[in-house]
Amino acid sequence: MTALRARMLEDLQLRGFAPSTREHYVTAVRQLADHYRRSPDQLTEDDVRQYFLHLTCVKKVARPTATTALAGIRFFYERTLGREWKVFDLARPPYRKKLPVILAREEIRRILQEVRNDAYRICLTTIYVCGLRLSEGAHIQVPDVDGQRRMLHVHGKRGKDRYVPIPEAALDMLRAHWRTHRSPDWLFPAPPHDAGGPGDEHRPLTRTTVWRSFKAAIEKTGIRKKACVHALRHSYATHLLEEGVSIRLIQVYLGHRSLRTTAIYTHLTEKIRQAAVRPIDGLMDGLGD
Repeated sequence: MTALRARMLEDLQLRGFAPSTREHYVTAVRQLADHYRRSPDQLTEDDVRQYFLHLTCVKKVARPTATTALAGIRFFYERTLGREWKVFDLARPPYRKKLPVILAREEIRRILQEVRNDAYRICLTTIYVCGLRLSEGAHIQVPDVDGQRRMLHVHGKRGKDRYVPIPEAALDMLRAHWRTHRSPDWLFPAPPHDAGGPGDEHRPLTRTTVWRSFKAAIEKTGIRKKACVHALRHSYATHLLEEGVSIRLIQVYLGHRSLRTTAIYTHLTEKIRQAAVRPIDGLMDGLGD
């Protein structure tokens, strides 16, 4: 490991970034260096500008990829090297308002039935009924489950913890699953055959294995929606909103900082749209005479 890489990793740790985010940011800087075949601290602002043009115009990378590259490279130059360059403000990809994919409850039932591995199916079920991100669901620790209060302590992004309620049936399901392995650490420990070096038997399921199990299941159902595991979280919010749960409470359960982020689900609920038809029709009362 080079001194620059080690220093950047230390800076990322000091700022409290998650391990996966640290990996993505370091990879972004490495790819920049590989592109020029030079150490990144020897590149100029114009070099970085041309690299972002290459990503946009030549490679035509998707917006999430471009955003991650910008965030990682920007962190390296501004935080690790202390260089304030204007190019980072110019290189930000344009925002595109894209509505998330929502799965109907019957679609979710069909998908989960196709997940043959019990651990993956129960993990995915927990992600849905608790509105979790993939990493949050795969990395639930045993002490995080408060059976008395029926609450789950979620370790959110960038250290933003929250509590979410667990359905009683889901709590029984989690208890039964834990008794199959009795791990003192993880609710979903990695299978023994996945263990690598010493100590790996005490690690949780990887996000990749859970994602693959979901992808394989949705393909078996024939559902044509372009849904990933995160669609379970979107569906959770939408279904709660349809049942009349306060949007402010849903914001708390999802761990959103801004209510504006949660408000997107008001555009996705069929029940709410149907309920609005009568009041909208009523706007014409007395106006057509």
